[in-house]
Amino acid sequence: MTSRSRHFVEMAGQQPARLLALSCAATVLAGCLSTVAAEPKQERHHLRDLGIVVGQYPPGPFNAITDIAGVKVGHTTLISGEGPLKPGQGPIRTGVTVVIPRDDVWHKKVPAGSFVLNGTGEMTGLAWVSESGFLEYPIALTNTLNVPRVANGVMSWMIKQYPAIGIEDDTLTPVVAECDDGRLNDIQGRHVSEQHVMTALDGATSGPVAEGTVGAGTGMVSYGFKGGIGTSSRQLSEKEGGYTVGALVNANHGRRPELIVSGVPVGKLYEPAAQMSEALVPGQSEGSIIIVIATDAPLDSRQLIRLAKRAALGLARTGSTARHGSGDFILAFSTANVIPHYPKDPTYSLTHLADTHLNPLFAATVEATEEAILNALTMATTVTGRDDHRIEAIDLDRLKTVMSGSR
Repeated sequence: MTSRSRHFVEMAGQQPARLLALSCAATVLAGCLSTVAAEPKQERHHLRDLGIVVGQYPPGPFNAITDIAGVKVGHTTLISGEGPLKPGQGPIRTGVTVVIPRDDVWHKKVPAGSFVLNGTGEMTGLAWVSESGFLEYPIALTNTLNVPRVANGVMSWMIKQYPAIGIEDDTLTPVVAECDDGRLNDIQGRHVSEQHVMTALDGATSGPVAEGTVGAGTGMVSYGFKGGIGTSSRQLSEKEGGYTVGALVNANHGRRPELIVSGVPVGKLYEPAAQMSEALVPGQSEGSIIIVIATDAPLDSRQLIRLAKRAALGLARTGSTARHGSGDFILAFSTANVIPHYPKDPTYSLTHLADTHLNPLFAATVEATEEAILNALTMATTVTGRDDHRIEAIDLDRLKTVMSGSR
């Protein structure tokens, strides 16, 4: 076993076994094995696979944000080195995750709205989303100090797709959202490059989404357990419109005693153990969460802001109180309408759902957000990062025992 670096890429839509095979193959090619790879094999499952059902509405076929037709997700995962922190060099436990609302979103913009529950963090580009009422490029998630480099990657990818940007066409202000992964990662190194972002965007797919310790979620910690990427969806009945709502989160928030799973205070009933998230020093981030909501319901920007606010209720159901040091940013978009880039005519038509029919969508958003956060916990794997800091994944057998005992 050696401490030389290992880098690998994980794309959304790959099954867990295939992901493991790809990461192992990359390890062999690099001629090394990191501490992370040396962790015992960890069987992980979605919340529903454990018999824990959140809410009343059924999930979509993938139980993911990609149940919204046209939405794609991609990841680049960076894992390298072990042992003492060498600022700027490693160990590296980080990555980038991208959400593409639909193909050619530059010319076929999607209505969008946002909500900031607590602003100790950053999601760039929200001023233009608020002013315009639409989203016209992919959403990128990464760590705090990597925001400028990831923004560069999104811009380079967009310019490659649309060479007229900034010349005959408009410029762009990318949407990049961050969480602090410095507890496990050499965050000063800003290891996510423009090419890593472009690789994630080029490889983004519909279908199943890789979750847990992947992409932007690689170094994240949530409720004292290993956190990261989680997703879920809800489908309304035909009577309620037959619409779908999907949520994707990067969970890096909360303290263990706060954790609630389907109404059960799991954080208090789980075995007591000192966690890094409970022993923060002054100036250290308390964590954040980024939530992306997608729907195929025909909503305008104002209604999507209302939807984004309901995602905060799903966050609260998992135990969060949006602490002072937490950055809780929510962005919602709808794929039902197309806002043209440069309309030839002075007017264009949009289909608009009546406000009186929003209640089922509100409930679906709350449920999808809650389950996405819990999926981030149950799908994440134990990770040992810089300075041998080790963050344990939630024990699924213990979780089932606590849940059954509480019932």
